[in-house]
Amino acid sequence: MSLALTVHRGTQEIGGSCIELADSSGERIILDAGRPLDAPEGATGLLPQTLDRSRPATVIISHPHQDHWGLVEELPQDWPVWCGPHAASLIRVTGEVRRQPLDRELRSWEPRQGPMRIGAFTVTPILTDHSAFDAYMILIEAAGKRVLYTGDFRRHGRKSALVDRMMTDPPGKIDVLLMEGTNLRSSKPVKSETELEAEFLELFEGTPDRVFVSWSGQNIDRTVTLYRAAKRAGRTLVIDLYTADVLDRVAEGTGVPRPGFPNLKVVITRSLARNYRRQGRADFVDRMAAHAIPARALARDRHWVIMLRRALMRDYIDAGVQPSARDAYNFSMWRGYLDDAYHAEPHDWCGAAGARLAYIHTSGHASPDDLRRFAVAVAPKTLVPVHGVHWDDPGLEFSDVRRLGNGERWQIR
Repeated sequence: MSLALTVHRGTQEIGGSCIELADSSGERIILDAGRPLDAPEGATGLLPQTLDRSRPATVIISHPHQDHWGLVEELPQDWPVWCGPHAASLIRVTGEVRRQPLDRELRSWEPRQGPMRIGAFTVTPILTDHSAFDAYMILIEAAGKRVLYTGDFRRHGRKSALVDRMMTDPPGKIDVLLMEGTNLRSSKPVKSETELEAEFLELFEGTPDRVFVSWSGQNIDRTVTLYRAAKRAGRTLVIDLYTADVLDRVAEGTGVPRPGFPNLKVVITRSLARNYRRQGRADFVDRMAAHAIPARALARDRHWVIMLRRALMRDYIDAGVQPSARDAYNFSMWRGYLDDAYHAEPHDWCGAAGARLAYIHTSGHASPDDLRRFAVAVAPKTLVPVHGVHWDDPGLEFSDVRRLGNGERWQIR
């Protein structure tokens, strides 16, 4: 028996990940089926042409970011798709809020799942630290070979101990390490969420009135950081209906704050409420009403930390919510998103009113130094780079690297 590796997409780019492992009998595991980051909205037919869809395969999704799962609807319906239990919920809520509900089954492993037998493969999901909740590294064993896929990971989030523990006691005898390299040659901020919490606390305590913050509702680490800082500052964090839905789906048994916690309120804007009712989820809107605050209240009392996105602005403006020079605004996502009007409009709205503009954020991906340390700790026979655009730069100091092209089949030795 032998094992072949094909990186269908991801050897030269960030996102759109799609990796295949196949044994000599033809059994296959597909690691991720991601939507390319530069794909136009609504575009279809985006699966890599080198991915053979005429033969069976089992798909493993590493985490619930669309550049890793966003093309699962284009896969054959008889291909089983596996992911973490909370990841499945987050994937579904993304489709529902876009009014494009996922039309296929997602199979989930158990929390703290050990090795799973999938045909000729033994698959072990290993919970890791990433800005996406319920993210996993995946260990695959077949044909006498051991392959570790990092998915996306970091070592400075609220689950950093998981990566530290793995580096102290790594899985042994790894033949191939498929490792992401998003932050190679990057100057993105790399701070712990604890450091961010202290910076947010300083911002909250130093701002006379409200603090508006833009962040991803699925970045649960960031929601926790903002909630903890708001609570320490004696403020109340105000989230939108979508973020409340995200927390409601994953909070059970995790310790993550959810609607009903002190210092946490939900603003139910007309547009989002209408969207949820159209989905047939009026019961959720009604349930959240017990923890709600009307948008107009955000114009009066000044001690809020308020989630802000362009989709919320019209409802806020109609309710008389206008930023001022006594407020502050923080953009807590990758700074490059500000080149897009969707993200720039709330920033510019607050800036034009004289609000203090801040940038408190940390990357969802490992720093270059942590990538090197991780590779050294795992000590694979071969490192196959994926999910990065700077892998060919000189002086990266990685050993035993095998560069593949997209769609190139390599027999693991």
